[in-house]
Amino acid sequence: METENALNYSYKGRSFKDLSINDDSTAFSDCNSDRSGEFPTASSQSRRLLLACANSENSSDLIRQLVSDLDSCSIDEQKQAALELRLLAKNKPENRIKIAKAGAIRPLISLISSSDPYLQENGVTAILNLSLCDENKDLIASSGAIKPLVRALRTGTATAKENAACALLRLSQIEENKAVIGRSGAIPPLVYLLENGGIRGKKDASTALYSLCTVKENKIRAVEAGIMRPLVELMADFGSNMIDKSAFVTSVLVPVPEAKTALVEEGGIPVLVEIIEVGSQRQKEIAVVILLQICEDNVLFRAMVDREGAIPPLVALSQSGTNRAKQKAEALIELLRQPRSGTPLPGDRMCQFKTVPTTRMEIVTMNSKEKQ
Repeated sequence: METENALNYSYKGRSFKDLSINDDSTAFSDCNSDRSGEFPTASSQSRRLLLACANSENSSDLIRQLVSDLDSCSIDEQKQAALELRLLAKNKPENRIKIAKAGAIRPLISLISSSDPYLQENGVTAILNLSLCDENKDLIASSGAIKPLVRALRTGTATAKENAACALLRLSQIEENKAVIGRSGAIPPLVYLLENGGIRGKKDASTALYSLCTVKENKIRAVEAGIMRPLVELMADFGSNMIDKSAFVTSVLVPVPEAKTALVEEGGIPVLVEIIEVGSQRQKEIAVVILLQICEDNVLFRAMVDREGAIPPLVALSQSGTNRAKQKAEALIELLRQPRSGTPLPGDRMCQFKTVPTTRMEIVTMNSKEKQ
């Protein structure tokens, strides 16, 4: 497993890599997607839960009974046990350790593969809530949760997919799990959720991908899964509230050459220049970092950035941005102003580009005409 050489830092209990920008990654909120109110419970069941949460001794007794009910021959008992364990794990942090110690993790994992969507959702979400406890993460992963969570991510209901993405994020906080999750096939369905999910699903997918793609092999998987298309679309959509998240994921990917090429092919350059023109200070800073990375060793990309009119907004950013943004903007300006001895000349085989109304850029390889 190859991990990028970068500084580690923590945010809200999660470990991430340095993005080389002056930001604490607040674009990513905690991925805690449980929505307890979506399944109503009867009044007697609610009283049991309230009693369990109020009295630790009764909580332990109830947990042991519920774990036993997970192996019941009655589907209804299984459903109720999974729901109550899910809610107990959500509402009282100390219950997460009790539930794990009572042996709930393996039977809950088995529910994730259930054909019953109700059982699957509660199994996935119970595992998510248990994974909020750091002490449970190793046990959940070693008990075989990763592959069932990936299957739920591919085939589950909308809620199951979103909460599976969050659970995989939690497990990816253990460094050695990142490659395992990627090799288990999680990246393509996460990219699909990023592109096709609701706003909640997009946020959950982007946060999970941000963590997983600190590992180089997962960057390649993400690019091969077509991640750059939805990332560029989300960065271009100022009404999506996803510019920051998608830009941060992009910044993690672009050190890989394949990601740089895919970003340009999907029209990323004009989008990033627009962000530098009209985005927030944080958005401008991450956009200039990305552009600097793709331009560092590619003369053609520099020419494309220059032709998009990047110099004026970069000059403005170098004068009014954060200290780090000023430094990056100045570095990019200097890079763009360097002589382009390698720039293709008219009559040579070259890449020409055209801007279309969607702000995408289509790179068209043109065969040169023979000189007359």
